[in-house]
Amino acid sequence: MSGLEEALALRADGEGRWLGVADPDHESVNGMFGGWTAALCLAAVGRSTDPARRPSALTVNFVSVVPPGEEVVVAVERLGATRSLEHWRADLRTTADGTMRASALAVVADRRASDGHVQPSLPAVPGPDQLEEFHAPGTQGQRTLLRPILMEYGTGDTTSMAWVRELSGRPVDHLTLAYLADQFPPRPFFWGGGPRPSATLTMSVYFHATAEELAAVGDDYICNEAVGSRGESSTSGQHARQWSRTGTLLATSEQLAWYR
Repeated sequence: MSGLEEALALRADGEGRWLGVADPDHESVNGMFGGWTAALCLAAVGRSTDPARRPSALTVNFVSVVPPGEEVVVAVERLGATRSLEHWRADLRTTADGTMRASALAVVADRRASDGHVQPSLPAVPGPDQLEEFHAPGTQGQRTLLRPILMEYGTGDTTSMAWVRELSGRPVDHLTLAYLADQFPPRPFFWGGGPRPSATLTMSVYFHATAEELAAVGDDYICNEAVGSRGESSTSGQHARQWSRTGTLLATSEQLAWYR
C-alpha cells in the first residue's frame, strides 16, 4: 500500500493546474475518502503559494464521488490577498470527463506572534497503548489506526473520542490534519441503531497549531474528539477538535453530513 505522501503527489500541468491520481488505497465505502480529497486540495494550494505561509482554514464541498484509480486535476486560483493573508479556491475534477468532484476554499497566512487564549482542554483520557485497535471501513481504514476512547453507537449521546494515527510514518502537518479531520464515525450512528448510509457533504477545518507544536507531534497519535449538533431532514452537523497527546489543540472542524 502507498503512503499518504505518495497518495497526495501532484505534478504541474500548466499555471494553476495540478495533476494527481485517486489512490485506491485511500478509498472509503463509496469512492475516495473525504479526508484524502480535502488534503489533496490543500496540497495544491500549498504548491501554488509562498511556502512560508501556513494554512489557517480550509472548507471543502464534496460535490460528487471521486472514483478510485482515476486521474484528477486540481485547478487553483488566488481570489485575493493582503500583506498577511491569501484566499484561494481549488476545484478538483476527474480529467477523463471533466466532472467536478470537489470545490474548496482555503486561507493561508503569514502568522505573526501575538497574545492568545485556549478555551477548551483535552479531557483526561487513557493513553492509546491502553486501548484496543480499530480500523474504519474501506482501504483507507487500513491506512489509519484508531484506538477508541468513547465510541458507543445507538446510545443517543453523539460524543466520541479516539486516538488516531496515519500509519505511513509521515510527520503530522496541515495535510495530515485535513486528512484525519474526516476520520470520525457519522453522528447518526450514535443516536440511531448503529451504522447506516452516510456521507460528508461539506467540511471546514481551522488550523491552530504552530510549526513548533506540529513538529513536537512527529508521527504520533492525535486525539479526535467530536460531538453532534443536530440531525434533521437527512443532514447531520458535527463539531470536532484535534488534540496532541500532550493536550495541545491542533485544529478544530465543522462538518455537515447526509444520512438516511
